[in-house]
Amino acid sequence: MDQVFPEYRGVFGNLYSKVSLKVLEAFPTSESVLKISFTDFTNMISSLCSSRSDQWAKEKVEKLIEAARRNPFQQHMYDSHIFNLKILISIILQYEEHLSKLAAEIDALAKEIEEYKIIQSIPGIGEKIAATIISEIGEHSFIRSFWSK
Repeated sequence: MDQVFPEYRGVFGNLYSKVSLKVLEAFPTSESVLKISFTDFTNMISSLCSSRSDQWAKEKVEKLIEAARRNPFQQHMYDSHIFNLKILISIILQYEEHLSKLAAEIDALAKEIEEYKIIQSIPGIGEKIAATIISEIGEHSFIRSFWSK
């Protein structure tokens, strides 16, 4: 990204958010950002993040256009840079999808364990920490005996 569109950093709060990565995948260069119409770009970003307002999407488009104009690489030198960037984005998106599936599986397995709810009764301990404690302790009878005292 540093060799194609370094000004892209800072447009989104989280560079690695799904919306940010999808936008960068579709528009990896300042040339591509400046070619699309403002309305089409806003609609695209709105469709990627329906939980946000249209105003938020417009602000992101404005920031992207400003970033594209400031970008030191107005024309990309090598297609291989864009190819590599798109591959890296694809890998990150696949990892995120895989991690979210694993998190869902962990949640489902943890809910089957009786001690899971008991540990969550401790103030400040939520689902993730409760599942982590159970995975670290391993033996569920220890938790039962601890709570029964």
